Amino acid sequence: MPWDGEDAERGSTLPFVLVCWLVAALMAFGAIAASDAFLEQQRVQSVCDGAALAAANEADEATVYARGVGTELPLTPEAAQAAVADQLADGGTRLDAWSADTDGAEVTVRCTRYADIAFGWLFLGGQPLERTATASARAPTLG
Repeated sequence: MPWDGEDAERGSTLPFVLVCWLVAALMAFGAIAASDAFLEQQRVQSVCDGAALAAANEADEATVYARGVGTELPLTPEAAQAAVADQLADGGTRLDAWSADTDGAEVTVRCTRYADIAFGWLFLGGQPLERTATASARAPTLG
């Protein structure tokens, strides 16, 4: 059987083409997973922003009636947490954890959600992705 140099090279491009398709598929799946993670972060941030605004609008009425309104509304931790809980109960996005703190003038809300993203089984080993957002709000007045 005569040896032909061209026959020895025949079929050697198939593994290269398969590797290229595999890399392209992983890049596409990665882009989809990253987009899903980004959108999930936006959802959590939006919910957290709304909760912070709701809490900033809950003034301590006893302090307002006793001292009046200065340049900002006085806030209490209890009122802030109640407002955040009420806002989150009305929303459609479920959070796994949240906290609300106030210094008396500004409310800071921290929200956490563990979400399953597209192709999470491939990139995260099936574990949910943690998305955490922080939002602060202050209710200024025209004092």
